[in-house]
Amino acid sequence: MKLHYAKRMPSISYAFGLYDNKELTGVVTYGSPASPPLCIGVCGPECKDMVIELNRLCLLNNKKNEASYLVANSLKLLPRPLIVVSFADTSVNHTGYVYQACNFIYTGLSAKRTDVDTGGKHARHVKGFDPTKRVDRPQKHRYIYFLGSKKERRDLRKKLRYEEQGYPKTVSEKYIADHKPQVQGILF
Repeated sequence: MKLHYAKRMPSISYAFGLYDNKELTGVVTYGSPASPPLCIGVCGPECKDMVIELNRLCLLNNKKNEASYLVANSLKLLPRPLIVVSFADTSVNHTGYVYQACNFIYTGLSAKRTDVDTGGKHARHVKGFDPTKRVDRPQKHRYIYFLGSKKERRDLRKKLRYEEQGYPKTVSEKYIADHKPQVQGILF
């Protein structure tokens, strides 16, 4: 909880760790989505009990490929058939590259919503807040992954109620595509 930006514990049904020389360096957790309508919205009411959310991914060092390695290998350990949904929070500049690397299906941004303004804290931890004061909730990138046999995955994908979209990309801060390096004209 100290490392993850959300600073709160989600519903956890499955938890997997990444170890480096017997030291825990990463965790991914899966649990019941906080939104029951989301469970119905993914593939309909007949599949609502199959929906689980990848709700935390936290790495101590965040080395190259650690996140996708942990997610991909944890997916192999989950029961089947299952529908995994995950979100990349735009308010902290997440795009979901780890889900793209793991071949999740991108289904666009979450719906625009508002929350009661509690100064960034959960309502149960704030006394005397005004329930009529509302703030916009940041939209999140939504990703879906189907687990099961080839036939089960194909059948679930046909039931997907969200439109499949191309992966979103953001401008990288470390790489400038139009950069022209200075070239030495004469070597000798």
